[in-house]
Amino acid sequence: MTPKTFASTGDLGEKTITFAELGRGAYAFTAEGDPNTGVIVGDTGVMVIDTQATPLMAQKVIAEIRKVTDKPITHILMTHYHAVRVLGAAAYEAHTVIASKRTHEMIVERGQQDWESEFGRFPRLFQGHETIKSLTWPTVVFDGKITVDLGNQRVEIWNPGRGHTQGDTIAWLPDQKILYAGDLVEYGATPYTGDAHLRDWPHTLQALRDLKPAKLVPGRGDALHSPEQCDEAMAGTQAFLTDLFETAQQGVKEGKDLQQIYRMAREKMDPKYGHWVIYDHCMPFDVARAVDEAQGLDRPNIWTAERDKEIWAMAEA
Repeated sequence: MTPKTFASTGDLGEKTITFAELGRGAYAFTAEGDPNTGVIVGDTGVMVIDTQATPLMAQKVIAEIRKVTDKPITHILMTHYHAVRVLGAAAYEAHTVIASKRTHEMIVERGQQDWESEFGRFPRLFQGHETIKSLTWPTVVFDGKITVDLGNQRVEIWNPGRGHTQGDTIAWLPDQKILYAGDLVEYGATPYTGDAHLRDWPHTLQALRDLKPAKLVPGRGDALHSPEQCDEAMAGTQAFLTDLFETAQQGVKEGKDLQQIYRMAREKMDPKYGHWVIYDHCMPFDVARAVDEAQGLDRPNIWTAERDKEIWAMAEA
């Protein structure tokens, strides 16, 4: 059921990059289901939303930015803390790196372990890993909501609630109703829930649906250019999370062990979601977290390279 190749170590194919324009000064860097990067251009500077995994890989984003503007890159926003999203930050030389207070807590608590875990799972996404000199630390830490003025471009930044992690942060362009959702929303790609809060996540998504975005950049998948597509992506993410957590709750109630619940989840979810990007990669880790939360563990266990292998072995057995 789960491929013998660990996680995504066998995924070596290059992806086609798209740099899509969503509106005035609003862009999305996407690559066929690989992690997305958002770009917002104002009169005085540029904000980059999630930086790619390494300074070397960030150069691909910078090359696309330079095709549309020569303004300085002044701000970086971390939508959350996962190494694949943030360790390329040094390449941009931005003076302002923004993260929520809860994201900062995660860096302190598990930043190094997360880097080692993710590198082991998906080495292709860490091309030029030797260019990573340190963890990425924010220079601005906020709680709740802040607004950044990029010059004729107002960006609202807020932590709408726990979901993909405890610190998920979105960027919202109210004048154009464009939403940069990070990994709170996926489109045609499997939500990773290893650090998630599964009871909260669907409610957090509802807060985003209430914004009624006209366009949306998900964490993975194509940029979305209509209200209907935006709502489809948010509803689809909600449905996946609901199926996952309800299965875990049922299995725990019935006294089943992790492997049995994993089989239950695959049987129920494969027909609906098995074609989504990184589905086989995510499911062992997703189910492990869902079972932990169903058993009452509110704060996710820290993922280490060793724990990754243990969970993968469970899924293969």
